[in-house]
Amino acid sequence: MIALVRVDNRLVHGQVLVAWVPHLKAARLVVADDEAARNALARAAMTLALPPDLEASIEPVSSVDWVALAASPRPALVVVREVADLSRAAKGGLAPALAPRLNLGNVHYAEGRRQVTASVFLSEAELETLRRLGAAGFAVEARAVPTDAALDLAEIERRWAAAS
Repeated sequence: MIALVRVDNRLVHGQVLVAWVPHLKAARLVVADDEAARNALARAAMTLALPPDLEASIEPVSSVDWVALAASPRPALVVVREVADLSRAAKGGLAPALAPRLNLGNVHYAEGRRQVTASVFLSEAELETLRRLGAAGFAVEARAVPTDAALDLAEIERRWAAAS
């Protein structure tokens, strides 16, 4: 089963390993990221940080077998780098029936992005992508760690509009 799909430009780090993996009881971590998948040094660094009992894979977004991942009895946490990767994943077979919740954990500041939370900044195009995914049936939330209150898509939109 896919316990959660998370957008976090840092990919593998403390919040994922110390907070989300135990909270979700994840037995598997899938980093769906084209850049990390083709960079041997990045793959090695990420896998060194993992606990020995956590199965992990690092693969391009287009190579993830969403159906097989969802069919597995072992809960998986999937991490992607950018909001655009969610759209690519949906085009590649990710559906709300397979992973109903999309989490925005960390989307770094960049020109043209507005602050939604302390760690999430979104462009208008990214917000539109999230609206499309929400309309398709995904529950979109923003929160850094499981103990934070989740902001739903309506609140994300409200905060984005107020940040103009």
